[in-house]
Amino acid sequence: MRSDIVRIEKGFALIIALLILLVLTLIGISAINTTTFETSISGNERVGTDAFYVAEAGIQIGLNQLPDTTRIWVPKGGILGKDSSCWSGSPLDQSSPKSLKSLGVYPPPIGTDPSVWEFKRFQVDTTGSSFKATKEIEVQVRFGPFPVGTQYN
Repeated sequence: MRSDIVRIEKGFALIIALLILLVLTLIGISAINTTTFETSISGNERVGTDAFYVAEAGIQIGLNQLPDTTRIWVPKGGILGKDSSCWSGSPLDQSSPKSLKSLGVYPPPIGTDPSVWEFKRFQVDTTGSSFKATKEIEVQVRFGPFPVGTQYN
């Protein structure tokens, strides 16, 4: 009787080993797929972050030129790098960037004489493009003080 049981169980270890190898192979394939997917996500995030920083550079250019409200346009290969460009306006305005917006006079802070000093409010919209990603940023800024009656927009 004992020898019959041993003969029946002879191939059982091989079947268990093959099943374990199958499970480990499936885990390995799943890990490779997950790694590939995560790599593409991190690459897209990096490109998007680059486009955001290019748009931020456009904001800084716009803020530095205030109270001048002329358009901003930095072509590819300009100061931002060979694959990056920025312009004022939305992503649709790349071929014809828009001027910065003057939003008029802003109430002066408490303690400032409004008959002598005034503050202007501006809106700077820029879009940055890096590789194939674009990001748009909008900033409103109070700028001044200016003597009342100054001809800035």
